[in-house]
Amino acid sequence: MSSNVLALNAGSESALAAFQVIRRNGAVVAFDPEKISVAMTKAFLAVEGSQSAASSRVREVVAHLTETVVRSLTRRLPDGGTVHIEDIQDQVELALMRSGEHDVARAYVLYRERRAGERSAQTVASASTVLHVIENGVRRPLDLVALQASCQAACAGLDQAVSAQLILDHALRNLYDGVSIDDVQQALILSARTLIESDPGYDYATARLLLARLAREVLHHAIPAQGLADAYMEYLPVFVRRGIEAGLLDARLADFDLPKLAAALRPERDHLFGYLGLQTLYDRYFLHIDGQRIELPQVFFMRVAMGLALGEIDREARAIEFYDLISSFDFMCSTPTLFNSGTLHSQLSSCYLTTVADDLEGIYQSIKENALLQKYAGGLGNDWTPVRALGSRIKGTNGQSQGVIPFLKVVNDTAVAVNQGGKRKGAVCAYLETWHLDIEEFLELRKNTGDERRRTHDMNTANWIPDLFMKRVHENAEWTLFSPVDVPDLHDKYGREFEAAYCAYEAQAAAGTIRLFKKVPAVQLWRKMLTMLFETGHPWITFKDACNLRSPQQHVGVVHSSNLCTEITLNTSDSETAVCNLGSVNLLAHLKDGALDEQKLARTVQTAMRMLDNVVDINFYATPKARNANLRHRPVGLGIMGFADCLYRLGIPYASEAAVEFADRSMEAVCYQAYWASTELARERGAYSSFPGSLWDQGVMPHETLVALAAARGGYLETNADVRLDWAALKARIARHGMRNSNCVAIAPTATISNIVGVSASIEPAYQNLYVKSNLSGEFTVVNEALVRDLKALNLWDAVMVSDLKYFDGSLARIERVPDELKARYATAFEIDPAWLIEAAARRQKWIDQAQSLNLYLALPSGKKLDELYKLAWVRGLKTTYYLRTLGASQVEKAGGRDEPTANEEPRFCSIDNPDCESCQ
Repeated sequence: MSSNVLALNAGSESALAAFQVIRRNGAVVAFDPEKISVAMTKAFLAVEGSQSAASSRVREVVAHLTETVVRSLTRRLPDGGTVHIEDIQDQVELALMRSGEHDVARAYVLYRERRAGERSAQTVASASTVLHVIENGVRRPLDLVALQASCQAACAGLDQAVSAQLILDHALRNLYDGVSIDDVQQALILSARTLIESDPGYDYATARLLLARLAREVLHHAIPAQGLADAYMEYLPVFVRRGIEAGLLDARLADFDLPKLAAALRPERDHLFGYLGLQTLYDRYFLHIDGQRIELPQVFFMRVAMGLALGEIDREARAIEFYDLISSFDFMCSTPTLFNSGTLHSQLSSCYLTTVADDLEGIYQSIKENALLQKYAGGLGNDWTPVRALGSRIKGTNGQSQGVIPFLKVVNDTAVAVNQGGKRKGAVCAYLETWHLDIEEFLELRKNTGDERRRTHDMNTANWIPDLFMKRVHENAEWTLFSPVDVPDLHDKYGREFEAAYCAYEAQAAAGTIRLFKKVPAVQLWRKMLTMLFETGHPWITFKDACNLRSPQQHVGVVHSSNLCTEITLNTSDSETAVCNLGSVNLLAHLKDGALDEQKLARTVQTAMRMLDNVVDINFYATPKARNANLRHRPVGLGIMGFADCLYRLGIPYASEAAVEFADRSMEAVCYQAYWASTELARERGAYSSFPGSLWDQGVMPHETLVALAAARGGYLETNADVRLDWAALKARIARHGMRNSNCVAIAPTATISNIVGVSASIEPAYQNLYVKSNLSGEFTVVNEALVRDLKALNLWDAVMVSDLKYFDGSLARIERVPDELKARYATAFEIDPAWLIEAAARRQKWIDQAQSLNLYLALPSGKKLDELYKLAWVRGLKTTYYLRTLGASQVEKAGGRDEPTANEEPRFCSIDNPDCESCQ
């Protein structure tokens, strides 16, 4: 067997030693990866003949797939345990299918079926073996009646296709004589999760089985479903006491009226969870003491709510109000808030933006601040434009600068080193403006070739592009690169002022006054930007002037970059680190009778904005610059999630004018209510201190700033200006009371919180309708519940449909029996023309005072398509874009039947549940 299989991770041999395999006769044996390799080699032999086993291709493929299977098992059971032989074979089958070896997978399936038939024929009826379990050191017979009751409770109220008996039958084959009670509970969970692909109802059944296991872990004894309400009421005061004694919780939580809060808990909301959501909370969010969880889901939500209500006058009423909002999944706070609210380290903010000064002390001070901010779950955006370029003179030493690149390598390694105690890796994005003399090297930071000392494989990068550059691209003109030390004011200029200053510096360069510069064709640099974006996924494309000309805070500074996920656009300087606090409205929960329930939305946003504003005062700030900026401007970022789910509910394809109109109407409603809520908070609490002179103060609403952008662009702007709501009334309210928050709305990726809530992420289209999702909690089967519901209505949901969806990577396009209307409605991300994503985003951007994390999907990229796509994003007035995601050649060939691959060899997915994105949400 290839050595790389045994070297999956450091200490892999000891990890594998903790695994045991249950054979079909009930015997328990040591796990041996070599047997997986042998089984797959035999499958290749059956398909490709006797020479295949000796071929280097087969050996490499088998080694890689064996490694994949072993990694899947170790991720699912990181601490070891028992796994049934059938589960291993399921993973082998899945690995073969996902790698595109469909003929070999088919042979493997047929072999399994043949062997199953042989075993069935050889089976002799015999008395069932009595299994025993070990609990608290006591050996007793396995209580099958109790197990069956657990399965039935998990399936209660779900679709009739969800079978408690099937879960039990699958679990029993994973049990053996002398199994621990914990392994019995785990077997039920694993049994139910393997059935999720057959019906989404099993997703909820699995979550309920996990909930039962969690309750036993937290409360130290089993709790029947009907007794959970009493258990919750009794446990909340116990939890607060335990958490404070363990040094986890803020002692002020004990000052709340805990019986009153306990009576407000809603245990039935535990059943809102799908398996992925609850497992994510279990693995990474619930507080624990020595590895043992001390939080149940509703206690967790109440802890978060109490932490956010610490500064309220009527704390109990506000805590209950906050609890009701997040526990009902109408709104969800961002990951840092969920992690830390109510704890001793209440770092609740999501995003930090900094500007790096052009001196050695300032550079290393910025790197130090990065480390401090990353320590407590902050995602970072660094503006590196002020730092002088390679070859610039250094007065102190009379030497020459090494430029920006070497320092970015240090930033990269700092992000790796400071990983939030192992919970998540540090995450940072460096921004550089397009006129910087180091921009060409900056574009290559993520390449896999070249000098490793000038590569940053663990951090993100983004272009900060002024409009003048885009105009030069359109006009096929030249572009000049400068060192910032020679053109110091360009960093703080935008719009027409930037154009005037930049052209003046070009004249100085032509006259010889500025000696360090470089002239390049703008189109050539643009093409390199797009080429690197395609090849490495970086740097992202973001637009400086749209962010500044539409910023309500122009009077007190300049937006020099966005953040890690490109949705935050706040001012930064040497003295201010911008901070933003995030949370997202579940848009799906606000649909009623085929339309947006704007009354409910208004209530949700009002409470959500209060929660976000409270974060500003409660938050732990790792640096004085972050504290000063946040208290002065009080920006927050209310976003949305579940947009694609809304389209499913409404019967609207993403690639349609109706979807664009819904994006427009829904975002206008969200923004209108967010701005209204902020002015109401100002009436109660006072306006933010830098409000005088802001665009809010001048009576200019975010959608009205498009006029200024159009004037500066000189014709390069094509947007929709339709308005539906009574913005005049809102203006009058702001004129009377001011605004509590300088910025109110930003659409973050919601990578993790949408998993918790169980809706589609942010504004994303569906990746696939059936796929296996990998994240830090393991691998999860994800099936589009709305699609299954519609297929069931047409009697089309069956085992064959499941098989077809797996074969076609979750796409309906080539499944002939599916109606065209459903194919259009459930088109996956790579089947949608990305221009539709931009059109919908442009309508949203009209209303948003910050920006949105906009991923673009392109199945068959080409230079022409990329050029058209990103020019369209600029012309439509978008402030930022995020990842460009493309398919691997094998996926393109399989989906489209092409003979010649035209895309890169590996899928450009930073993973659907991107750990970088989680730093925001």
